[in-house]
Amino acid sequence: MKTVRLMENWKFENDNAVAEPLFAGREGRVLRFALRPGQSIEEHASSSPVYIVVLKGRGMFAGGDGNEQQVNQNEMVILDPGEKHRIHAQDEDLVFLTFMQGVPESYRT
Repeated sequence: MKTVRLMENWKFENDNAVAEPLFAGREGRVLRFALRPGQSIEEHASSSPVYIVVLKGRGMFAGGDGNEQQVNQNEMVILDPGEKHRIHAQDEDLVFLTFMQGVPESYRT
């Protein structure tokens, strides 16, 4: 068994969002993202379903239809495989977890 403290040691950068791998295994991976106010993650898609849980702050999340929706702390976003999405931190720090199935080659050791 392994434990990870989700609410400690957040890493932020002034220029870009930070994606910190917390776990990568054969079945999936978990990343913790940290964004300063105004930072964004540009539109992209994943080949697996993506489950996002907001730990702190609030952000604007846009899914495949392009419509933005505010998502707050303690809320979850569910994205289908291949669904394009983008994220923008609003007026406070935004920290969230993403859970994905499978592991891309770059994560395999």
